[in-house]
Amino acid sequence: MFFNLPFSFLRKGVIPFGVAFAVLQAIAVLVWPAELTTSFVLPLSADGLSRVMLLAIAVVAAATLLVGRFTTPDEIRRNNFAHLVLLAMTGMNGVALCADLFSIYVFVEIAAVASFILIASEKNRAGLEGAFKYFVLSAVASISMLTAIALLFLVSGSTGFAGVALAISRLGGQPLVLLALALFIGGLFIKSGLVPFHGWVPDAYSSAPAAVSVLLAGIVTKTTGVYVLIRLVMDVLGFNAHVRDIMMLVGALTITAAAFTAMVQTDMKRMLAFSSISQVGYIILSFGVGTPLGIAGAVFHLFNHAIFKSLLFVNAAAVEKQTGTQDMTMMGGLAARMPLTGTTSVIGLLSTAGVPPLAGFWSKLVIILALWQSGHYAYASIAVLASLITLAYFLIMQRKVFFGLLRPGFEKVTEAFELAVPTIVLAAITVAIGLLIPFIKGTFILPLTGF
Repeated sequence: MFFNLPFSFLRKGVIPFGVAFAVLQAIAVLVWPAELTTSFVLPLSADGLSRVMLLAIAVVAAATLLVGRFTTPDEIRRNNFAHLVLLAMTGMNGVALCADLFSIYVFVEIAAVASFILIASEKNRAGLEGAFKYFVLSAVASISMLTAIALLFLVSGSTGFAGVALAISRLGGQPLVLLALALFIGGLFIKSGLVPFHGWVPDAYSSAPAAVSVLLAGIVTKTTGVYVLIRLVMDVLGFNAHVRDIMMLVGALTITAAAFTAMVQTDMKRMLAFSSISQVGYIILSFGVGTPLGIAGAVFHLFNHAIFKSLLFVNAAAVEKQTGTQDMTMMGGLAARMPLTGTTSVIGLLSTAGVPPLAGFWSKLVIILALWQSGHYAYASIAVLASLITLAYFLIMQRKVFFGLLRPGFEKVTEAFELAVPTIVLAAITVAIGLLIPFIKGTFILPLTGF
C-alpha cells in the first residue's frame, strides 16, 4: 500500500524529502563525534570506514534525486522512482553499518533489487537488457555469497564478524573454509564489476535512465561490492600473501583492460562505465597492498571516485537531456552552448586522471606511494601509465563532445540549468578536497593511516 499512495502531494514531496534526508545524513556523519557500536535489533558498528561510506551514499543519493527530478519522465516519477532510490539508500546504509555477514547480505540484496527495477524503469529494450544482465550475474554472486555464509556458519556457529574471524583463525586451512572464502570473494568480485566479471556494468550503466546511472556508478557498485570486500578482509579474513596477490593482480588487470576498452567507445555513458571499472581497479589494487597507507589510498579513492564519477554522469545526463543522444560522434562544440557542463566535465576528467590539485590526484598519489613503498614497482608503474591512458580517453571525449565547431542541429541547445545544483556541488567537493587536503588529512577521509 505504501508504494501506491493515492495522494499526489505525497508523491510530489518524496524527492524533496529524500534530498533533505540525504543532506541530514551527510551533516550527521560530519558532526559524528566518535565510533558507534550497538547490538539493538542488529549488530551495528560505525567506524571511520563506515562514515566515509555513509557520507558518499548521502551525497550521491541527493544528486541522484535532483537529477531524476528533471530528467526522469513523469510516468516513471509517478511509479515510485524516489521511493526506489530511498530503498536503495536504505540498503546501502545497512551494508555500511552492519557487523554481521548475513545482515550485510540482506541489505546488499535490498539495494540490488531496487537497482534492477530502476534500470528497467523506462521499459525500453536497452534498459530491460541491462537490468537482465545485472540480475543474472548478481544472482550468481548472491548464490555464491549465501553459500559461503552458510558454510562459514557451519564451521563457526555465527555470522558475526568476530565469531567468523575467530573460526577462520583456528580453521583457516580447512578445505571447507577455503571454499567458503573463495565463494564469498568471487561473489564480491562480480558485485564490484571487476575484470573479468564486469560484463554487466557497461550495459547496466549506459542503458539505465540518466539519474539511475549516477546512482549505480557513483555508489551502488562501490557499496554492495567494493566496500563489502574491504570490510570482509579487514574485519574477518585478514591479510595474507594469497589475498594480497589475488587482489593486486585482479586490480591491475581491471585498471588496464577497462582503460584500453574505454578508449574505443563512442557512447558517452559506456565510456564512463568502463572508466568506472578502471577506477575501481585502483581501489582494489591499493587495498591489496595491505599496508595502512595502501588501505587509506583505497578508501580515499573510493570516496573521491564516488564524487567525481557522479559528476561526470550528471554531465552526461545534462548532455543527453539537451541533445537527445549519447553518441559522441554526433556531438561537437557543446561547450559554447553548455559552458557549465563543459567546465565541470573538465574538472571531473582531470580529477579522474589524477591531475593536481584536484581530489583524484591526492588519492592516486597515496596509492602510488603505497605501491612504491611496499616494493611493488611494476604495479606502481601500471597505476601511473593507466592514469595517462585515462587522461587520453577523457580528452578524446572532451574533444568530441565539447570542443571544436558546433554541430548542425545543435544551434538551439542551451545549458541544463535544472541540473546546476548537483553539478556545482559535486564539482565544488572535488575541487575543495584537492585544495584542502592538508587540513582534512587527519579526519575520517583518510582513516587507518599515518599519511
